[in-house]
Amino acid sequence: MTKKLPEWSCYAMAGLLVVLAFLLLADKSLLIFLGAVAAMFFVAGEMRQAMLLLFGLPFLLLLAGQDFSAVLFAATGLCGLAWWAGALQKVRLPVEMSEEEKAAEPPSEWAVTVEQAKSFFPILLFIFLFRSFLIEPFRIPSGSMKPTLIEGDFIAVNKFAYGIRLPVVNKKILDLGGPERGDVAVFRYPHNPSIDYIKRVIGLPGDRIVYSDKEIRIQPSCKGLAPDNCPKMFTVERQLLQAQGFDDNGVVADIYQETLGEQQHQLLIRPNQPDMTRQLPGNRLDFIVPEGHYFMMGDNRDGSNDSRFWGFVPDENLKGEAVAVWMHLDFGFDHPLIGWVPTGVSFSRIGGID
Repeated sequence: MTKKLPEWSCYAMAGLLVVLAFLLLADKSLLIFLGAVAAMFFVAGEMRQAMLLLFGLPFLLLLAGQDFSAVLFAATGLCGLAWWAGALQKVRLPVEMSEEEKAAEPPSEWAVTVEQAKSFFPILLFIFLFRSFLIEPFRIPSGSMKPTLIEGDFIAVNKFAYGIRLPVVNKKILDLGGPERGDVAVFRYPHNPSIDYIKRVIGLPGDRIVYSDKEIRIQPSCKGLAPDNCPKMFTVERQLLQAQGFDDNGVVADIYQETLGEQQHQLLIRPNQPDMTRQLPGNRLDFIVPEGHYFMMGDNRDGSNDSRFWGFVPDENLKGEAVAVWMHLDFGFDHPLIGWVPTGVSFSRIGGID
């Protein structure tokens, strides 16, 4: 017979892994770590917990898609309700019973459930609050922000940079300021809020944005200023760093350094590719940013699906500011069922985001 590990060591190691996974990872990458925790429970002989992790939580994650905060909120609430209901009914938990008492009268299934809820609730509550109000992980899904961010980068998103918002509904309850020109922001895609996008802030409310010959011109908002004091239109400065210096999936691109506000960052331009066109009414590539909205573009200027195509981002869709890269994972499988399984890990890209 296989000897069980001490119960406290199993739960301690499992709890540590779960906390780290929920704090640091995003989307389906969580399944890798949850599988490891389930294996630990299996080795320890805790089949109930192993099966819960293997079949219960992954199923909820797949159902939720990108809206992971809703699943975490529901799980935290259910654990809290079970714990509260058990306390009201004065259910005696297994941990409070001696071995003799357990042998004489085994604890009920409800008592076991309440005990597990009591164990998970503080952990889930901490994770939920941390991810909702402080830092949320985000995985870069595409190459639209190259060379600043590449596919597989895991980044930290400052959730209070643009105000404190209620989780799940994303309603702002405390205004701490808005994005600045040049910020890298994570937001809900306006035409499908269940999908998160990441782009650079180009235009602020009231700005006029003109994109022509792969150059950006900005007429800052004149709201609240006398006509004589209105800022003049300017061309965003950029400097060629290396011609044909970047291979973007087989397409050669030039590397530039752009200065936008107080931010300096690199961007890619494909010199032989025509300018992208937008799908908005009005003059081609000439935009007036509405109040309460922002104009976003990717640093991979000729390989980004951004505000030039689908319009402006409302303030209520903002989730936070991307501040740092903390890990990179390679995803080498092309099959849709296992494409989220990493094939390599690197920490060489750790650092702040320009």
